[in-house]
Amino acid sequence: MRILTYVSHRLLILFLAVFGVSIITFVVTRVLPGNPAYLIVGVQADQSTVDAVIDKLGLDKPIIEQYHLYMKQLFLGDFGTSWRTGNPVSFDLSSRWPATIELSSIAMIIAIIWAIPLGLISSIRKKSISDYIAKFLSGLGVAIPEFWLATLLILIFFAGFQLAPAPIGRILLSSPPESITGMYILDSIITANWESLRASVSQIILPASTLAFTIGAPLLRVTRTFMKDVLDSQYIRSARAMGIPKMSIIFRHAFPNVLLPVSTMIAVLYGYLLGGTVLVEYVFSWPGMGKYAIDSINSSDYAPVMAVVVLSAVSYLLVYLLTDILHFFVDPRSR
Repeated sequence: MRILTYVSHRLLILFLAVFGVSIITFVVTRVLPGNPAYLIVGVQADQSTVDAVIDKLGLDKPIIEQYHLYMKQLFLGDFGTSWRTGNPVSFDLSSRWPATIELSSIAMIIAIIWAIPLGLISSIRKKSISDYIAKFLSGLGVAIPEFWLATLLILIFFAGFQLAPAPIGRILLSSPPESITGMYILDSIITANWESLRASVSQIILPASTLAFTIGAPLLRVTRTFMKDVLDSQYIRSARAMGIPKMSIIFRHAFPNVLLPVSTMIAVLYGYLLGGTVLVEYVFSWPGMGKYAIDSINSSDYAPVMAVVVLSAVSYLLVYLLTDILHFFVDPRSR
């Protein structure tokens, strides 16, 4: 019964948060400069044609009425139509959403692989070379802008040494695999299309590495800080005095107490990636939701911008909800 109350409370917060995000985004998109009617009919159209389009789209109605109509469509699963592409927004997102999930997931996996072990080694071997390296990388990763790092990697590995393919899209020199999930790497593995797998991995490695470094820095810092605090605690000192082996102290007694804050940080970072890969996607011409949002903003295309923001907010909050539910079962203090 407690878990139902806990989940329902979190779902209510999620609903209110998404509702607030939708209001703010709707108002902001409506006050952007430019008349979207000209995007549809062209700047050379006469005023009567422009007025007809404005009337058809309901842009002449009060903003409250426009929002009511939009939310009514949204609850029916209709994100509207993109004026820029001429396609339903749901159709555009069907290919761009898996691209963003794939990039975010690969980046998160790379970040976990390098940040958590380095954070553990740094906390165990204080004032060692590995500790100084961890401090340097955590500070550098937080300070360096994503777009600058992305540009630097392109200059080094593509323009300089030509070790990476051109940063254009999700796959080059091969045809995409048969679409099952929309994620090229996973679909290539499922269909045993090894040529597409090689091409997909080579194309994603630079943007994923860019994101993995910038999000791995705070993950490294959190892992190092909490592990260091746990190793300095009284019960760990007592375990050492009792002669318990060092590896047993680290992995049986210390590390489990670090998992909760580390898993929370992973959830926060992954939620950020699902909606925060805009600059990296744009630099690498990655056809995900971030690039789709920027192109739509530049064209004053309201519907895609609203859809991307709402979907990103829902994704972030769902990831956080799942983490809260996991903590409910793992940590008795949260019950």
